[in-house]
Amino acid sequence: MKILIVEDEQSIADLMIMNLIRAGYQCDYASDGKIGADKIEENVYDLILLDIMLPEIDGYELMEYIEPMNIPVIFITAKGSVKERVKGLHMGADDYLVKPFSIDELIARVESVLRRYHKGMEEIHILDAVIDTNKRCVYQHQQLIDLTNMEYELLLFLVRNKNMALYRDVLYQKVWHEDIYEQTRTLDLHIQRLRKKLGWQKQIKTVYKIGYMLEVSDEVC
Repeated sequence: MKILIVEDEQSIADLMIMNLIRAGYQCDYASDGKIGADKIEENVYDLILLDIMLPEIDGYELMEYIEPMNIPVIFITAKGSVKERVKGLHMGADDYLVKPFSIDELIARVESVLRRYHKGMEEIHILDAVIDTNKRCVYQHQQLIDLTNMEYELLLFLVRNKNMALYRDVLYQKVWHEDIYEQTRTLDLHIQRLRKKLGWQKQIKTVYKIGYMLEVSDEVC
């Protein structure tokens, strides 16, 4: 998942970027509204975190540009009045965070908005596989691949974060929802089984001292 952060306070942006990457997301950064508009024109994003008080082009003006593109937006601002929140939501924002906010709250809201946004995505085509997210099934060459529930969840997380080196603790937190990565080889065993069942020994790579990555070239999920 790729997120654009449009925020003119460098320290806040750096903190968000560090923690979002740690949580398994890819991040781009724009320090003002004009740079943000340029990046949106040149790239594809799954979510935009948008400050309101920005140089060049403010968040409300940029929201007008974003709204027809159907990209989910979370407004981030120091303005905490009901009037400002209502205005942002009426303009098409999916959620609203008021500074100061906790990183846990930010991550939770990002995950919530992304779940809503991708709810209607029924099929993901990647490499030689098709993932049916409604039926929770995976097919290769029209043949059903027999995956356990956790193998499916792990595959889906790797696919949605393709070409990103994912930390072992992030994988445990996002797939197993547990902090058990130092005490077990559960992750390694699931990775081995996925490689074997899908024939993706070369595609699911081990990243030294980090974890794992699904490497895909020129694919769209």
